[in-house]
Amino acid sequence: MRPHWLMGGLWSRVLRISPTRIIFSLLNPFFRMSLYNLTLNRGSRTKGGFLPPKIDLWPGDAGRGATIIDGDFELAGKTIFETNNPWRAEGSSARWKSRVSHFEWLNDLQALGTDNARERARYLIREWMKTDGRWNQISWRPNALGARIANWIRHSDFILSGSEASFKSAFINSLQRQARHLNRVSKNTLPGTERVSALKGLILADLAIHQSKNQRKLQRKLVTEIKKQLLEDGCSYERNPSQQLNLLKDLIDIRAAYRSKNDLPPPELKSAIESMAPMLRFFRHGDGMLALFNGGIEGEDWLIDVVLERAEAPAKPTFSATTAGFERLVASRALVLMDTGKSPPPGPDLIAHAGALSFEFSIGKQRLIVNCGAHLGDSRDWRLAQRTTAAHSTVSVENINSAEVLESGGFGNRPRQGSYQRQERDGQIWILAEHDGYKPTFGIIHRRRLHLDGTGTSLRGEDALLGKGGRKFASRFHLHPAVRASLIKGGQAVLLRLPSGEGWRFQAKGGVINLQDSVYLGAGDRIKRTLQIVVSAGTNDRETIIKWMVARL
Repeated sequence: MRPHWLMGGLWSRVLRISPTRIIFSLLNPFFRMSLYNLTLNRGSRTKGGFLPPKIDLWPGDAGRGATIIDGDFELAGKTIFETNNPWRAEGSSARWKSRVSHFEWLNDLQALGTDNARERARYLIREWMKTDGRWNQISWRPNALGARIANWIRHSDFILSGSEASFKSAFINSLQRQARHLNRVSKNTLPGTERVSALKGLILADLAIHQSKNQRKLQRKLVTEIKKQLLEDGCSYERNPSQQLNLLKDLIDIRAAYRSKNDLPPPELKSAIESMAPMLRFFRHGDGMLALFNGGIEGEDWLIDVVLERAEAPAKPTFSATTAGFERLVASRALVLMDTGKSPPPGPDLIAHAGALSFEFSIGKQRLIVNCGAHLGDSRDWRLAQRTTAAHSTVSVENINSAEVLESGGFGNRPRQGSYQRQERDGQIWILAEHDGYKPTFGIIHRRRLHLDGTGTSLRGEDALLGKGGRKFASRFHLHPAVRASLIKGGQAVLLRLPSGEGWRFQAKGGVINLQDSVYLGAGDRIKRTLQIVVSAGTNDRETIIKWMVARL
């Protein structure tokens, strides 16, 4: 570690230390005790019965539902075969076990909708109650609890239809126990969307079992999180398009739960949904899927369509999200999305990427220049690699990250947003932005200028490094796997061919052009081979400039 990172890294770690989380970790041995287990049974009988709120289901996959009946579970690129207890399956990581214990896959069983699917759902819930019905450190994490409680409640009609009284009693009792523990530990949930997911579980449980006994308190907590997590332009403070989608889904579910009980949701909830939906549209490429910034993945276009429809917020996306620090440049079929902002704050930056001033470029439904995406699987090395600056279409100096990427998650020292300008004239758009992430180490500031012409047939860029000389740097342009690339004109340019056959040409001045191997993880788990254009140069004192252009043939 370089000396200048030391205080930034130490201070970041100090900021992450929460007294409540320390107490929470110290209480883990107590949670394991039989005495604590007995406290979760207190008052478990309810006089009002079980009246779950009616919430529209998110679409599932009947094909995946059929494989679950056969005992196969696939998550984050890993499949466990022929198991009746996937959250205890050998050979799977704690991360995988936690995700499968969310019971999100109930969507797939209900999409299948057969009696076999219903019985399989009940069987797996019985098995979970046998093995994990008491506290354990993996499946009783606050985010897992919140997601599981919500999924059990929203699918309760499907699960309980035709079930025996003994199963229904055990099902409701387990929900109460889980909700009671979650209520005690929810404040220890990691900052960000997981905290809202835990709140959703508590709100749905209270509406279903306790008949709105604690709704005022829960609403206050929800409003606090909304105010904390949403920026002025409706972007989540995690600055992650996938988390934008997840948070919006949770808020839509909460609103639907209140409506089904004829309860008025807090006005802040309505405002949050109305501001978040246009920002989600902002992050979409022409293929309907999401841009890859700060740990986000493409997602599924049909699901994004459903979320936006249920948001009931038809407002179009803005072109400049100045608070969040993103720019959207559109001309004819060409679309550029650029990250011009600062990193998320400590806590919400847990999976954030060091991609300052990176951009993505698509033509119609075809992506051309991309970031490399995020790894959602079990490999810590891949997760770390995808967070580096070199995994983004931006400039890296001496192959060092523009923000200090901590192996435990989050950032140490991080860049600050510098000067920023957007200009438009006659359909042409100019963006100028800079960051100082390399100033502490090398005394260098990176300034990037983009220009999209009014016809959408030419994207020009200029990468300027201001400061001390004698440092190697590279401007990287990662290509989508569907794009074919070859060096032409003796290595002075790159011919790019889109899947449609449409040709583009990349040229640069001020550096040496090379084609190098790269990877693409747009889906978060499947690793695809691709190429990247790398323009290499060395810094001079005061200012070094690389000019480049991507133009349609």
